[in-house]
Amino acid sequence: MNTTNHNIATAYQEALDFTKSHYENFPVVSFLLPKKIRKDVAIIYQFARQADDIADEGDLPPDERIKQLSEYRNAFIQSINGNPPDKFWAALVQTIKEKNLTSSNFLKLLTAFEQDITKKRYNNFAELQDYCSNSANPVGRIILELHGIFDDEANQYSDAICTALQLTNFYQDVSIDIQKDRIYIPKIELVKFNVDENMFLLSNINRNFKELLQFQIERTEKLFDEGKKLLDKLPWRLKRQIDWTVKGGEAILRKIKDNDFDVLNNRPTLSKMDFIKLLFG
Repeated sequence: MNTTNHNIATAYQEALDFTKSHYENFPVVSFLLPKKIRKDVAIIYQFARQADDIADEGDLPPDERIKQLSEYRNAFIQSINGNPPDKFWAALVQTIKEKNLTSSNFLKLLTAFEQDITKKRYNNFAELQDYCSNSANPVGRIILELHGIFDDEANQYSDAICTALQLTNFYQDVSIDIQKDRIYIPKIELVKFNVDENMFLLSNINRNFKELLQFQIERTEKLFDEGKKLLDKLPWRLKRQIDWTVKGGEAILRKIKDNDFDVLNNRPTLSKMDFIKLLFG
């Protein structure tokens, strides 16, 4: 094995270790994924998580975060053009080229992370859907392409699932996002249900807030139901993985309902036992 190949192999192993060290609601590299693409999923996850950390972690001012994400974007473009700065980028490019992945999906993810820094409110659901088209939907499309699925209808169903998962994450993290001055519930719907933004800060919910959350969750459940049509188009392992992931999202929504929609004081999470129940349920 030459030095370049050794470095890339090391980068893939480091990516696998990286995924195991980060908690996520929805398993990133499970045993249901074929072994031959686990390293590819891991390096893609590392790409996304590193960008997410630039956007969200630490105490850097917004301008510095934007600058670092711009540098990260430039490193990606440089890598795609054949000049990766280090072994991580070399491994990512190898995955993209070997699996014939659409590079624009990676750029869309970076656009979403940049938007996290600059946009704190959404006027209507269409704006939120547009955000999801960058933040979540590219992930599903990348996973399909990793499995050799290049199908427009499959992409549409995948988009529904990924948007639903992103929205679920928003409702799960309401109490965290408000501390960052972010609200991922459309302004027009806050007005419709007579909910003031101060309620998010005071963590004091009322009937209006509960009805607002119920409306959000019912819409998200419909997206999950639409997206489940994707399952019939998938090979067995991927079908189980996606089914498990959808069930994880739906379980979070049930926990929110069981907590009487009080996401300001009770952040719903899934335990390892919850995942086991989902897998064998």
